[in-house]
Amino acid sequence: MLEKEFLDVYTKFKMHFYQEIFERFQSREANLTTVETFCMESIFALDRPTVNEFASFMKISSPNAAYKINNLVKKGYIKKVRSPEDKREYFLEPTQKYIDYYNVSRDYIETVMRRIKERFSSEDCEKLESMLHIVSSELMNEIQIP
Repeated sequence: MLEKEFLDVYTKFKMHFYQEIFERFQSREANLTTVETFCMESIFALDRPTVNEFASFMKISSPNAAYKINNLVKKGYIKKVRSPEDKREYFLEPTQKYIDYYNVSRDYIETVMRRIKERFSSEDCEKLESMLHIVSSELMNEIQIP
């Protein structure tokens, strides 16, 4: 039963995101492919990775990563910022254009969090926060995000 409830919550977050993105596609605001969306979500989560860190995390070759990144730069979703220490290295930073795109899901998360705080006691919210922290930090150790 726990698995079903967790899957329902996860699915509803995804479905809300997809609804919002498709609505934007109709007005031509969004132009990321599915793979590019996955790349951007990873880059955002990795918090300013280098091209090599991104490639390593995604388990793709550096040339493949560079190709994907260059397309995202052309579309205006990412910028390369030269490392002050090593001029050959670049950090990948999402642009405001991507932040606006990302906020589609972030806004819904904030709405649901507000509803949780209204519906449940502060003790229950603290317990949920503690449980989610344990799930993220101890039970999902295959995914290492800085």
